[in-house]
Amino acid sequence: MNSELERAFSFLRLNERPSKPRIVGLTEIRGPYYTSFGPDHLRDLLESVGPHIDSFKFPGASMPLMSEETLKKFIDVCHDHSVEVSTGGLIEFVLTRGPDAVEQYFQAITRYGFDIVEISVGMLAIAPSDYLRLIERGRKAGVKVKAEVGIQFGAGGTSSVEELAAEGTGDPVFAVQRARKAFDAGANWVMLESEGVTEQVRTWRTDVPALFISEFGLESVMFEAADPPVFEWYVKNYGPEVNVFIDHSQVYQLECLRSGIWGTKSVWGRVVSYKG
Repeated sequence: MNSELERAFSFLRLNERPSKPRIVGLTEIRGPYYTSFGPDHLRDLLESVGPHIDSFKFPGASMPLMSEETLKKFIDVCHDHSVEVSTGGLIEFVLTRGPDAVEQYFQAITRYGFDIVEISVGMLAIAPSDYLRLIERGRKAGVKVKAEVGIQFGAGGTSSVEELAAEGTGDPVFAVQRARKAFDAGANWVMLESEGVTEQVRTWRTDVPALFISEFGLESVMFEAADPPVFEWYVKNYGPEVNVFIDHSQVYQLECLRSGIWGTKSVWGRVVSYKG
């Protein structure tokens, strides 16, 4: 679907959404992992909802299982629809393979045509200085950098509530300090991991996203929110211009919330924008 084509039912006023490239109200979608699909499925999806998607993230475990041809097809389909492509958290596995593998990884993402590299260390105990060097290496590779931070060690491994509870959670202030240093090192955005905040917890830590927004503003932070009650909460509390990461199957549901068309009882008719 070409974003310049007239919208169906165009006589109905919706909340005004900025056109791409956006700096707020970003939607990043998850690629094949929990649901397996290929480039043709993605092309069909983007023909329908492409104007509402800003970036496509390969979950960390998926890319090395694909042929180069398949990987390039995914990337080409995204670029055909003005959707940027992110690596996801593969760097965590790459780091376990040594410095040479890290260098080859950054060379490869440049060669394949990635737009964004994600620097995440939720499953690793890594020195803060090494974390910042990875961000700087991403900038040197000529791609945008999304630095993941969180309060839960073991994030990203689909661990149980009990396993993560046994690990304990970190200090949100420390997470904010890590995020600030990531920006100083050249990160374009910070992604707040959902584990320990809204995922795999018995009680949501709503104070944590509030702290990040207070420190950095909506435009600089993206929130992992691949669960409808979670992204609904973010839109309800921070408005339609909040940046979120969701599953690819949830785009229309999220965009209906952002546009003020539809939603559950607690948000229906209550998400509005005003352009004076």
